[in-house]
Amino acid sequence: MQELFDFLNKLMESGEYARLKEELNSEQPANVAEYFEELTAEKQLFVFRLLTKDMAAEVFSYMDSDTQEHIVHSITDREVRNIVDEMFLDDTVDFLEEAPANLVKKILRNTDAETRKLINRFLNYPENSAGSLMTIEFVRLHSSMTVGNAMKQIKRTGTDKETIYTCYVIDDQRKLIGVVPLRTLICAADDNTIDELMQDDVVSVLTTDDQEEVANIFKKYNWMALPVTDTEGRLVGIITVDDIVDVIEQETTEDMEKMAALIPSDEEYLKTPVMVLAKNRIVWLSVLMISGTLSSFVIGHFNSLLEVAVVLSGFIPIITGTGGNAGSQASTMIIRGMALGEIEIRDALKVVWKEIRVGVLCGVALGLINILKMTLVNRDTGFWINFSVSLSMAAVVVLAKTIGCLLPILAKSLKLDPAMMAGPLISTVVDAVALVIYFSIATALVL
Repeated sequence: MQELFDFLNKLMESGEYARLKEELNSEQPANVAEYFEELTAEKQLFVFRLLTKDMAAEVFSYMDSDTQEHIVHSITDREVRNIVDEMFLDDTVDFLEEAPANLVKKILRNTDAETRKLINRFLNYPENSAGSLMTIEFVRLHSSMTVGNAMKQIKRTGTDKETIYTCYVIDDQRKLIGVVPLRTLICAADDNTIDELMQDDVVSVLTTDDQEEVANIFKKYNWMALPVTDTEGRLVGIITVDDIVDVIEQETTEDMEKMAALIPSDEEYLKTPVMVLAKNRIVWLSVLMISGTLSSFVIGHFNSLLEVAVVLSGFIPIITGTGGNAGSQASTMIIRGMALGEIEIRDALKVVWKEIRVGVLCGVALGLINILKMTLVNRDTGFWINFSVSLSMAAVVVLAKTIGCLLPILAKSLKLDPAMMAGPLISTVVDAVALVIYFSIATALVL
């Protein structure tokens, strides 16, 4: 890719603008949008004006938000109107959702009344809902149409549609009653009617459905597009797979941030101010610090035991660290399974029983390895201390895996995001429980 950028820069520096224009307009729009990130603000505007109208609209939809804002600020109202006219409506809405108020006004000022009405309707859908993702550029067919008439309509209007590979069949009330693939139409006789060819077992989503649920449906059926209806079953739009790829990336990033005890942010790391990064982290750090005092209380309660057998304190990090790791392993697996729809709340008992068995196997193995290690390395500690540490480790692993699998399921049952119950929080809870187990076993076997 860098070779392409160097070549384009060379054309610009040598003044070969006709060749530069030709190369830019024959390149993939996503690559041209990436090239804009290499340019200064002045050169961005110059290069943008070398693009044809349809190419400019496509490239604009791939640009990052900062570049988009700069372009809209710099170009004339007529150029703004050209971009909006050529862009698919869902791409325009995506830009406006993130744009400052003055840019939104400039865009809306340069759209016709019907487009402005549609944009405003899209902007009023709940954030991260199916309605906010959908596009209205799709092929509608009536069930009474013949294949010949349907193909004429697709040829006449298809260039303005985001996809024509799946056509949606509606009745006179605009209610969705079926779908018909383009392949079926191509292979059918011209006098066949649409209702003879359509599939009437249509899977659709409501405008208010959450985007994560929509992504799961795409994954389940492996479709390229999914129809969106209102509460009365009327077809209002479709969601295409390219939008769902963005949703999956967004949801995965959000889960990763929550699992790392961060408040999710939509901004890129290098573009996020230091104060915002600190604010996103300090909340959970404070919660974890306060909840970490549970471990201090446990140690204080067993202070007399530590005074008698000081050597026990040296093994606290091993016990708590092993428990935290075991709990994090279990919670990560369960959170991932729930995100993919493989695990539901009703599976709680199955999950707990499985993790208990896994915990027993892992705990016994770690306990045996640990007692062997301590016998060879910690020869002065004595058998009962070695045995206490190893037995505690085995018990902590079993309990940690049980806690690690239960907390995400509990979070989902309380309508919370299971990703919140991940590494840092699990480790904090398990640390306190591990110390209670460790000191209780040590009290029984050592004193």
